[in-house]
Amino acid sequence: MKKQITDTILMVRPVNFRMNEQTAVNNYFQEDLDVRNTEINHKAQQEFDQFVQVLRDHGVNVITVDDTKERDTPDSIFPNNWVSFHEDGTVCLYPMFAENRRKERREDILALLEEQGFVIDHVMDYTAAEEEGVFLEGTGSILLDRVNQKAYCALSERAHEELFIEFCEDFDCFPVIFTANQTVDGQRLPIYHTNVMMAMAETFAVICLATIDDKKERKNVVDHIKKDGKEIIDITVDQMYHFAGNMLQVIGADDQRYLVMSSAAYNSLRKDQIAAIEKHCSIIHSPLDTIETCGGGSARCMMAEVFLPRP
Repeated sequence: MKKQITDTILMVRPVNFRMNEQTAVNNYFQEDLDVRNTEINHKAQQEFDQFVQVLRDHGVNVITVDDTKERDTPDSIFPNNWVSFHEDGTVCLYPMFAENRRKERREDILALLEEQGFVIDHVMDYTAAEEEGVFLEGTGSILLDRVNQKAYCALSERAHEELFIEFCEDFDCFPVIFTANQTVDGQRLPIYHTNVMMAMAETFAVICLATIDDKKERKNVVDHIKKDGKEIIDITVDQMYHFAGNMLQVIGADDQRYLVMSSAAYNSLRKDQIAAIEKHCSIIHSPLDTIETCGGGSARCMMAEVFLPRP
């Protein structure tokens, strides 16, 4: 039986965090702060360290790796976009939209996991697609329902349909494809990553249904989630902008389930939504304001789940 969630998370501590000008062209969640980059990076490191400590305090196994200054990778704090780790010992490497994000891929991180006792049997490498201008940014673009062998994907410049279907064929997943939009200067434009408007847990899904403009697509997504016996917790567009869709369920001490999110996301939720989540699991949250504002990503983006087997 495949697992939907894990107790082990890989996180990358930033050294050059700032607003990435190369991703801002289609990540409309990013904003510029009128603060020096050194101060932004310092605040991001403080938020990162506090977040890691909160996870560890709840018994989550967090493997941290320091970014390196030489690479100049401002978004390295979001490793789930370039790599995913699977139960069968497969590591998957993904093609990235921003050129400076491609430098985030590091073989030494894979070697570190092997040193810690994880087994890597195979590397599935899709990165050659970058040469053709085709992208699929990991579990930012792909939302996996591992138990039910389904993959959800909101198409965008960072989530190419043909490559997504190829991924689904390689990993034996049924593709659930749709477009999720946000309003930017009066236009409906694609949301850059699926995982800012949707989160998939064991027995429920958090989703901003209002972003799926096409009624047939919306109904198809809802039908798939319901057919698999999961409760749908619908969030508003405003809550999505507070990163209430960017959540991840993990396993902590004593097999306890937690839904991890930022404090901004938590504070945006209504009491009935919190109660709906807490029927399924407890909630962990930590402040990530600087990371969210400059990076345009939140708690889920910072955590690369490790499902690799141990001998």
